[in-house]
Amino acid sequence: MIRPDRKLRWGVAHIYSSYNNTIIHITDITGTETIAKASGGMTTKSHRLESSPTAAMTAAKMASQTAKEKGINAIHIRIRAPGGHNGPNSTGPGAQAAVRALTRAGMKIGAIEEVTATPHDGCRKKGGKRGRRM
Repeated sequence: MIRPDRKLRWGVAHIYSSYNNTIIHITDITGTETIAKASGGMTTKSHRLESSPTAAMTAAKMASQTAKEKGINAIHIRIRAPGGHNGPNSTGPGAQAAVRALTRAGMKIGAIEEVTATPHDGCRKKGGKRGRRM
């Protein structure tokens, strides 16, 4: 638990969650210096489990422990899905689990924002003139 008299040292947790993996990257408040990073692939042996909520929770726990050792005890969260002009704009199954694990690890949470890249009418979507036919 964070004591009220203790000074908060802020960081930013960048959570990238796709359907294949979940990556948690904790930086300083400016976002330039990496403090800790972990991914679903670092916590599980099987490739099909990399994106699972369990792997995301374990990865978030690993990253938060490293960040705490380096003095970060409060974080802003930035959640990102693959996005872009062809990727899905919805986050994978590990995003919510990672946020929950970070709060359970004793980190104070500031702002939670969604920073998925959205196209501003760049490239044409795949599928051809008549769209994707099943």
